[in-house]
Amino acid sequence: MSTMVADTLFASFDTDLHLERIAGGNETEVYRTDNQKWVVKVKTEPEYLVGDPYQEVELLRTTAQTFAEAVGPEHSLSSYFLIGQNQAGQGQVVVFQPYLDQAKSLFDLDYQSLDRADRANVARQLRRIITQSLKFYHRTGRLPDLYGRTSRNPSERRLLNAPHRLPWRLWQFLVKRTLLRAHNLMLTDDAEPRIILVDYDPVRRSKLYQWVYYTLRRVLFLRDYLLIAVMEATGYVPRG
Repeated sequence: MSTMVADTLFASFDTDLHLERIAGGNETEVYRTDNQKWVVKVKTEPEYLVGDPYQEVELLRTTAQTFAEAVGPEHSLSSYFLIGQNQAGQGQVVVFQPYLDQAKSLFDLDYQSLDRADRANVARQLRRIITQSLKFYHRTGRLPDLYGRTSRNPSERRLLNAPHRLPWRLWQFLVKRTLLRAHNLMLTDDAEPRIILVDYDPVRRSKLYQWVYYTLRRVLFLRDYLLIAVMEATGYVPRG
């Protein structure tokens, strides 16, 4: 559900300071510009406001370029970065990406409405993204987040990230969140639809956490291969 949000952080690119909130992720608020040409992403969690915003821009830019290379140009978006001043007078990073009009996240895609050729196209692209991501992992020890999470507002995000919700998050991560129900992958409405990765954030935890996280992701790709084959043959996809 979209809502209008006012923030002085938008002053450098929006005259009335109001943008339409169209989504929220695990750490990010997502808005759309008035001309509907750009998506604007803002990290609102406190841990992203304590460091040097110039170092933050450099980290995000480098990671975005690297993960775009990981999935390939046919499956990636350009990202642009700006440092604005938020209401507390702090420098804060704002990320811009082209707005994919009429594109749908795979989470919302009705696979049974697709004909066999369209399902085969989705399956082929997902297998290619998995293969390219694994090659990237063997080179770098990292993986882009192809799956993603959503939140309706910052309050819900804080609730979902609370320590007592850890069992729920693990259940979602290991069972419910499949590649065919990904929030971070969108299918365009082009004559030849493409699957596009829209999130390029780095994993900021310890090396041990990253190793466990990426190892589980690689194992779950095997499950996704099976689910992709079932989807391609029948159109059936379990709900996330």
